[in-house]
Amino acid sequence: MDEYRKGWALRYLREAKAELEAARKIPYMAPGLVVEAIRKARNAIYYSLGEPAFIEILIREEVTKNPATNDSVLRFLIEIETIVQQLSQLEEVNGDAMMKQADSIEKFESFS
Repeated sequence: MDEYRKGWALRYLREAKAELEAARKIPYMAPGLVVEAIRKARNAIYYSLGEPAFIEILIREEVTKNPATNDSVLRFLIEIETIVQQLSQLEEVNGDAMMKQADSIEKFESFS
């Protein structure tokens, strides 16, 4: 990974962590903050893997394919995108459930 992408990935990770901290401190704003944190964590992953625009295209194409891919990284990326889409579309969100989702993604990020 080049320094440019590394810098953006680290920035998005810092921002995602800040959003999660804010969500814990401000419960009434937690749903929106958690969704934003997950988006930023997703962006950090994309930057760490390469050009985000190309990764987004790859994921959109893979979602429509049948059968599903056997590539575990690609399956993980598709799962994150699915989570982001589901949470973005919810009108009434259970903040505790969202925090658990965000925490699981944050734990994965610490391994990468």
